[in-house]
Amino acid sequence: MTAVAAVSARSPLPMAIAIMGLLYFIIGFFTWINGPLITFVQLAFELDEVNAFLVLMVFYLSYFFLALPAAWVLKRTGMKKGLALSLAVMAGGAMLFGEFSTQRWYPGALSGLFVIGGGLALLQTAVNPYVSILGPIDSAAQRIALMGICNKVAGILAPLVLGTLVLHGIGDLAGEVAAADPAGRAQLLDAFAAKIHAPYMAMAGVLMLVAAGVLLSPLPELRPAEANADAGGAGAGRGIFSFPHLWLGVLCLFTYVGVEVMAGDAIGTYGQALALPLDHTKFFTSFTLFAMLLGYLAGLVLIPRFVSQERYLSVSALLGIAFTTAAYLTGGYLSVGFVAALGFANAMMWPAIFPMAIRGLGRSTETGSALLVMGIAGGAIIPQAFAVFKQHFDFQLVFLLLMLPCYLYILYYARRGHRLGLAGARRPDAS
Repeated sequence: MTAVAAVSARSPLPMAIAIMGLLYFIIGFFTWINGPLITFVQLAFELDEVNAFLVLMVFYLSYFFLALPAAWVLKRTGMKKGLALSLAVMAGGAMLFGEFSTQRWYPGALSGLFVIGGGLALLQTAVNPYVSILGPIDSAAQRIALMGICNKVAGILAPLVLGTLVLHGIGDLAGEVAAADPAGRAQLLDAFAAKIHAPYMAMAGVLMLVAAGVLLSPLPELRPAEANADAGGAGAGRGIFSFPHLWLGVLCLFTYVGVEVMAGDAIGTYGQALALPLDHTKFFTSFTLFAMLLGYLAGLVLIPRFVSQERYLSVSALLGIAFTTAAYLTGGYLSVGFVAALGFANAMMWPAIFPMAIRGLGRSTETGSALLVMGIAGGAIIPQAFAVFKQHFDFQLVFLLLMLPCYLYILYYARRGHRLGLAGARRPDAS
């Protein structure tokens, strides 16, 4: 029985897609709220940029440390219980972040973000291969693109929600804090930090409700080892180290998530370095996410009807190179616009890379998926390198030198790397 038939026999395919779409929405909301959170913690905790960027480092490093344990948990709990558990873990992290942020204790707030990231590691280890094997692997990018639309709609909303509820008037507040005496400064910052509490408690409550809903839903279990076996049986009995296309894919996702976070979460800091006002830069993440949404819509229409997911990935990498170069050569809002346009270039990278990297893994699919999720740590390393090096060198040059090698490697993986170890398999894009 195929993966699609298995789903249809036990629950309507649209129901499974709808549940996955909701989970991708949650992933997007908690991922893309990190950009404006950098602005929040920098003021609330009186941090420099390097320490404020620990928001991204701690959040994304949690994927690296917890993805393989997440795969182990999923094998024992099964899909539905694992998904519900991941949402409950995220709820706990949201409560920790809201509480410790209100107390203005930065290590505690970071621990909350680490717990949220741990829940997301479990969630992503489950949902990405699940969506990939719901149908033919060659059209997986199209299905993940549909999920990506849900993800990026949430990503657009997250900065707007935080900007409205917490960061409203932050430019004026920063001026008041700078002019206040120590006692007045502490009072202003305590009141500002307390604004984060209610939104995060509300998020925790919603997560617990969704966890209960998933547990009670008709969402079926899928067996990746059966649904994702190599067509010719070549993957049977092979260990995880026998798939070079997977390991190259892990590095590809590392570089991709790095450039995605740079374009989405670091764009506010990029704009501030151009001396643009705080009340504008707090919304820049939404511009990148809107561009990504357009990219997902394009991918949904074009893949695989008009172009293969492999060739589309090549085009995306070339666009990334072009937009990065243009951002370096321009200034002001135009330069920020090119950084935001990277969202369009990045949109279809994850939907293409993930199914290409897990193709034919068979019984190693869960472990391979966990390794790919570990690659999300690129979102911790590359932006942190940007925050450190921009203290000493021209920030636009640093941006260029970090981004270009990443896009060049993604181009290599799209053209050659994804085929290594699968020479005997029929490829949809043999160019």
